[in-house]
Amino acid sequence: MKIKAIVAALLVTSAPLAFANSSTTTPQTPEAWLNRMTDFTQNMSAYKDPKVFVPWFNAVTEPGFYSTMGLSMMDPAGWTRMMGSMMDPRAYSNMAAFSDPNVYMKWLAASMDPNFYTALLTQMTDPGKMMRWMMMPMDPKMWNMMMQGLNPAMYMKWMMMPLDPKLWQMGMNTMNPGLYMSWLGTTMDPKSYGSWGAWMTPTTAGAAPTYNFFDPNAWSQMFSVPGAQPATKAPASSAAAPTIFNPFDPNAWSQMFSVPGAQPATKAPAPTK
Repeated sequence: MKIKAIVAALLVTSAPLAFANSSTTTPQTPEAWLNRMTDFTQNMSAYKDPKVFVPWFNAVTEPGFYSTMGLSMMDPAGWTRMMGSMMDPRAYSNMAAFSDPNVYMKWLAASMDPNFYTALLTQMTDPGKMMRWMMMPMDPKMWNMMMQGLNPAMYMKWMMMPLDPKLWQMGMNTMNPGLYMSWLGTTMDPKSYGSWGAWMTPTTAGAAPTYNFFDPNAWSQMFSVPGAQPATKAPASSAAAPTIFNPFDPNAWSQMFSVPGAQPATKAPAPTK
């Protein structure tokens, strides 16, 4: 019985470590998680990887997360930062990454791993976390959040928000053509789609050909004039072979029209003596 108890204790202790993300970029505090969740360029990281979901779940079940969130909602700078991240082209890459099949393979593997469920259950049954929830009415952070309603500086911040240079800069970005070109470039970047984007990347020599359907040049190579033959090196005595018609090339379209009755230019004969 003692051996079984020791094994069970080791399983409960090691399960959260098995799903702990060792990356230094993963937030370690509720405040850091709140900053990430209000940033639309990276707020989906917790749902893309089960190893990031476990520390995220631990943060959102802490009472300190909600007291910090209440203080952040009272600060207009936090709203400006969040709206600015929504205009960032990286917000598209953040969402487009869900088209990567590897995301769903990670979740499928986690659904069959007992350590994943044990890590979540361990956090939900943590006695220390339960005590923190019971002591939440006496938490200084919670009282600080409630006392902000009597702080004149908080109302002054909202009154001065229309004069905030960051807010004006964000409004002027809507008239910047570079912002829309950056969004267009992000939608055409294969890196925005994870491993699925490799299908859009041209292959090396000797491999099966692939086409980037966001590249007009790739589409132009898939169309040709009906009856036309592929361009080949013609003999010196024969006429030039027909070439591939590129519908995205204005010069190719201009060559399809000619002046009625006009004759093609020919080389004039040499004068005779």
